[in-house]
Amino acid sequence: MGEGNSYICYSSKLRNMKKISAAALFICVLLASCTPKASTAGPIGPAVSTAEQLAQGKTIFENACGRCHKLPDPTAHTSVQWVGIMNSMAPKAKLTDEQHQWVYDYIVSVKK
Repeated sequence: MGEGNSYICYSSKLRNMKKISAAALFICVLLASCTPKASTAGPIGPAVSTAEQLAQGKTIFENACGRCHKLPDPTAHTSVQWVGIMNSMAPKAKLTDEQHQWVYDYIVSVKK
C-alpha cells in the first residue's frame, strides 16, 4: 500500500514538472519574440564617398536631422557610436540606404 502512494506522489510531481517546464518554455519564447529585431538599415561602415556625396550627406544631415532636433556635433561621438545613432535615427528621418551612408560618411569625414 505504501508503494502505491509513492507512485501516485511521483506521478503527480512529474506532471507538475512538465507543467512548469511548459510554462518556462512559453515564457522564454514570449520574451524572445519581444526583443528588438536587428536593424535592417543600410550598410554603414568604411566607404569611399565622392566630394559630391559628402556634400549631399551634409545637406541631408542639416535638413533631415535638423527638422526634428538640434544638430549634434559630429565630433561628440565616436564612429562606432555614430553607427548606433544612425541606425536608430535614419528610419525616423525616412532616409534611403544610400542617404544613410552619405550622412554617415559626412559625419565621419568631419571627425578627421
